Amino acid sequence: MTKRGGSSLLKSSSATCSDSDDRTSKQAHDRRLAEDSKHRYSAQLRQALEFESLLKRITDKVRDSLDETQILQTTVEEVGLGLGVKRCQVVLYQLEQDTATLQYEYSESFLSLQGTVLPLSASPILYRQLLQGEHFQLGLVSPDPIQGRVTTLFCPIADEQGVLGDLRLVIDRDYVFGELELRLSQQITNQCATAIRQARLYRTSRSQVEELERLNRLKDDFLSTVSHELRSPMATMKMAIQMLEIMLPQAQMLPIHEKLGQYVQILQTECNREIELINDLLDLARLDATIQPLNQDSIALSHWIPAVAHSFELQIRAQGQVLIVDVPPNLPTIMTDESCLKRILTELLNNAYKYTPLGGTILVRVLTIGAMIHISVCNTGIMISDAELPYIFDKFYRIPNQNPWKHAGTGLGLALVKKLVQRLDGTIEVRSCTNQTQFILQFPLQGDEQATMEFPANSGT
Repeated sequence: MTKRGGSSLLKSSSATCSDSDDRTSKQAHDRRLAEDSKHRYSAQLRQALEFESLLKRITDKVRDSLDETQILQTTVEEVGLGLGVKRCQVVLYQLEQDTATLQYEYSESFLSLQGTVLPLSASPILYRQLLQGEHFQLGLVSPDPIQGRVTTLFCPIADEQGVLGDLRLVIDRDYVFGELELRLSQQITNQCATAIRQARLYRTSRSQVEELERLNRLKDDFLSTVSHELRSPMATMKMAIQMLEIMLPQAQMLPIHEKLGQYVQILQTECNREIELINDLLDLARLDATIQPLNQDSIALSHWIPAVAHSFELQIRAQGQVLIVDVPPNLPTIMTDESCLKRILTELLNNAYKYTPLGGTILVRVLTIGAMIHISVCNTGIMISDAELPYIFDKFYRIPNQNPWKHAGTGLGLALVKKLVQRLDGTIEVRSCTNQTQFILQFPLQGDEQATMEFPANSGT
């Protein structure tokens, strides 16, 4: 009885020890699993932080660049080094040629595949998936014999407008790209797609601007050359006409051929008109090119403006028109280019003289309003329609059926006026109603002269 009881106690003690060992072993196993899980989580967290840092580094480097080559070469180098792959490549598609070109590459190998042209038809399934915006990884044989079989991740570079190409990551054959690497690749390709679109848009815009500048230079060169080539023979013609005017009376030809004088006058008029056109074209070309520097002349407006306006008085009276000059005696002295300002006022007076009918009034008025000088030239008896007003300063534009005296003109006068006003940092405005047309010039003053008067709308008196 005693032996049997002792045996039972031994068996019970042995079972208890075995259970304790199992629990200890399970606890150790659980601790190892927990440690492994912790290490994996730490590794994943560290990898995620490294990838985030890599993405930020790439973004910072390409964000401010509009050079497609710099953007994509920087990307492949940063990704290649950051992920530790054997190769990182960017392939761009030429869909109209059914080809893809390996345009940019980072490689650990001495063998470069950059510049390789790949027919899309050679791998239709692969490119079909990429063109559908799908990313995937494949086991392939590398073109580099040293690398042998490799794993390649393909990630399309695409946006809402379409697929531009793909990013390829090449690594050892037994490696499988994880979820974090796939997500990073997609983020990088999204950045690349945006950067490529912006770079190409900038390149296209820059190309268009350069082409417009080239055409503008050609136009200016042509205009300048033609004008110069015309000016010389026109000067010779003018001299010849003047000689005819002198010699015909001396040769007593006019009484015999009474129309000779009329013919010579026609020649003189048309010659002057052509010379005026050539001069206007040259002036416009110079203004467009801004090659002529501005002078800074001191102009006492109270005396200067009446002098310019009254130089038209004889021809205005000859057409039965009335000239009124309303200039206060205390106007400030301004600093500006006198030749430009005189050309502006002369052109406006000449325009008013041409388009004012018999009995009409031409009014020149000057005011200071705040820190601005306002010069108004107004003529009565004619009105420009609202449909015509937007084109009044266009080159060669002529108001149809609004020239009662049939004066010849180049159609460049008001275009020149606007260019000259802009060169003097001024503005010009035209108003027309109730049989009156008014041009208002505004120029900044150097001082702080103040006034409260303003131009009444289209006031002719």
